[in-house]
Amino acid sequence: MKDNIANITRWILYVLIGIVAILGILFYTGNLSEDNFITVSTWLLVLGIAVMIISPIYTFLIHPKNLVKLLISIGLFVVVIVIGYSMADNTFTELQLETLKTDADTSKLVGMGLYVTYIAFGLAILSAIYASIVKVFK
Repeated sequence: MKDNIANITRWILYVLIGIVAILGILFYTGNLSEDNFITVSTWLLVLGIAVMIISPIYTFLIHPKNLVKLLISIGLFVVVIVIGYSMADNTFTELQLETLKTDADTSKLVGMGLYVTYIAFGLAILSAIYASIVKVFK
């Protein structure tokens, strides 16, 4: 049963990727207006998020032991977000903020997003290196 759900989810996501690619081509060739592109993209994003949320929930209903791993992963992600937020700051002056039409809080949130991305990228590289080293010794 698990393999069937994984296959269905995978094919749904493949179809979504195909639709996004077609929409991108239509948009950049001038055959799709910006408003229609944004509307369809928003719906595709919502559908993709729904699939990404519903699929693990279904899996956890079937295998509740995996819920502990999910909670640990979410906890670690929250820790990374807190670290990113604490590292971020607003380095812009009031004049620069006014020119950019933003405020200090938004600037700090953007900085947080950048730091979280850097940390996640670094952790992904470290985990790939770790997996390679462990594979060599097994």
